Amino acid sequence: MGVSRVVFFSGSLFLPLLLFVSFSLGSEVVTVDVLEAKSLLGSGFTYLDIRTEEEYKKGHVDLEKIYNIPYMFDKPGGGRETNPDFLNNISSVFTENDKLLVGCQSGVRSRAASTDLVAAGFKNVRDMKGGYLDWVKHGLSVKQDQLKEDQSVATKSP
Repeated sequence: MGVSRVVFFSGSLFLPLLLFVSFSLGSEVVTVDVLEAKSLLGSGFTYLDIRTEEEYKKGHVDLEKIYNIPYMFDKPGGGRETNPDFLNNISSVFTENDKLLVGCQSGVRSRAASTDLVAAGFKNVRDMKGGYLDWVKHGLSVKQDQLKEDQSVATKSP
């Protein structure tokens, strides 16, 4: 098994504006349920967990090949802000031809992140409907990690 690392970046974007821009560009996202997602993971797709580091540490899909690159960050005092470097972070790890299965906690953020990825030219993106909560509900394998403080992208290298 590989080593887990988590990367955090600060900044904010207004999510509804981002979604409007993404949809305006004609991006079409393919959404799959967790059972189809599990099948895709067995056929060359890499799981991209876009939740916060805190959510990831509490439990995540149990896979050898998983990356945690947050789409949003928790703001001090409550609420969330979009990671302005999300696409740059993704592009530093993946090419636009890589097969990515995007998941979050319940399916809302993964839909937005998938829309952004498709709009940016990623060709093989699938959004996992229902997210981690649905994965757990279906009794699929999960794992908890305790990441070291000095680790910087929650990733497991391929």
